[in-house]
Amino acid sequence: MREMTTDRTPTRVRGSRRGEILDAAAGLFAARGFHGVSIEDIGAAVGTSGPALYRHFSGKEALLAEMLLDVSERLHTSGARRVTEAADADEALDSLLACQIEFALNHPALITVHDRELGNVPEPARRRIRRLQRLYVEEWVTVLSELYPGRSQAGLRAATHAVFGLLNSTPHSAGELPPAVMADLLRGMARAALAAPEG
Repeated sequence: MREMTTDRTPTRVRGSRRGEILDAAAGLFAARGFHGVSIEDIGAAVGTSGPALYRHFSGKEALLAEMLLDVSERLHTSGARRVTEAADADEALDSLLACQIEFALNHPALITVHDRELGNVPEPARRRIRRLQRLYVEEWVTVLSELYPGRSQAGLRAATHAVFGLLNSTPHSAGELPPAVMADLLRGMARAALAAPEG
């Protein structure tokens, strides 16, 4: 592990028309559900006609697939880099937590869409999303194995998923506290949960 850099949560390139469409669609899907949103609704949200969106996406399912693939790829890439660049396992865990917490606080709509709508993603893309998510989880398990060498891989994996559930509760909890206070609360809770004995 090398010296850690200071960049933050993985983000898409700003100003991208596709990114603008994906962000608008995420908000609409989170609010109304995938089947409650039309291509025309998404077009109107970005100031264009529904048919004009077909220049960017072949349809609503393709748009949803790219949305969830995009965030899965960004989290996995950032997680792997953060683990590699951290000076030790404790620093790596802090960096992973900071990344996931910032994502959870800034993108609650994407969390809602993933939880509710992954089943509407066509199967090949859904397999890729699941694979990227497994790889991201394994970055956490690798770090936790160093910090808690006596614990089983299965237990650490289960703890990681449980902590994701805690951190990704932001669609329900965001707004109750100022973001910085909420981030500190989530970090402390996650650290305590990960340190809990397996049995």
